[in-house]
Amino acid sequence: MKKKQRKGQIILNILFILLVICYIYPFLMVISVSLTDETTLYQNGYQLIPEKISTLAYELVFRNPDQMIRAYAVTIFFTLTATLLSTLVTALLAYPLSRQNFIWKKPLSFLVFFTMLFSGGLVPTYLLLTNVLHLNDTIWVYILPCLVSAYNVMIVRTNYRSLPEEMIEAAKLDGASELRICFQIVIPLCKAGLASVAFLFLVAKWNDWMTSMLYIRNPDLYSLQYLLQRLIRESDFLKSTVGGMDAGTLPPIETLRFAMALVAAGPVLVIFPLFQKYFTKGMTLGGVKG
Repeated sequence: MKKKQRKGQIILNILFILLVICYIYPFLMVISVSLTDETTLYQNGYQLIPEKISTLAYELVFRNPDQMIRAYAVTIFFTLTATLLSTLVTALLAYPLSRQNFIWKKPLSFLVFFTMLFSGGLVPTYLLLTNVLHLNDTIWVYILPCLVSAYNVMIVRTNYRSLPEEMIEAAKLDGASELRICFQIVIPLCKAGLASVAFLFLVAKWNDWMTSMLYIRNPDLYSLQYLLQRLIRESDFLKSTVGGMDAGTLPPIETLRFAMALVAAGPVLVIFPLFQKYFTKGMTLGGVKG
């Protein structure tokens, strides 16, 4: 019996090792290609260990360091600010929706759920944000329009429902108000679910480039993703214009794409391990009951 368990454990470990390699290998390949000379890449293809190392792609990405640093600062600011405010609003909105004695529970739940099925559309949203709220060309256009996510509210509401009702009733008998119950009992006990939706929201905001394209004209307010997306478009144009050049004079177009991928994804890869345990536990709790 022990031999069978040992064999099963060995097979399971091998499968997990192979799975880890499947995730790590593409990441190492991206690093390798971004540091490979473009001519060598054109001649030999993708290689895990580059034959000729070149940092020209990163030099092109950071050719204007002031603009890149400014884009990083803008993106970090609105990502962190929007994540904190959205998590707070989501936690407060999900609390009354999880309470059985809230008289407006059904209509408000329907309103939140309805927004998951239908949206106002791009044109009405653009007119609202620019002509009515005048958020265009301001940092707040990254933050205010996306504070509430119906999907995140539903996950957090389900997480709140997993708490025993007797615990909340006991807190009420001790004289605790609804706000005190929410902030001192419910939210601390459901921090795993809140951390998971916060991480999902953070990744979505970090990867947002459409907002800059639609609403921002001031270069000082460009997000990092939009700035990198402009570099990609410029590299595509450059590739189309130098298509007839020989391999010895190729500009770093392909390596530039991989370098930009690392520049864009680097901070999220650093943050993810901090949220990993909360992310796994929170998504599991949010999917137990509907």
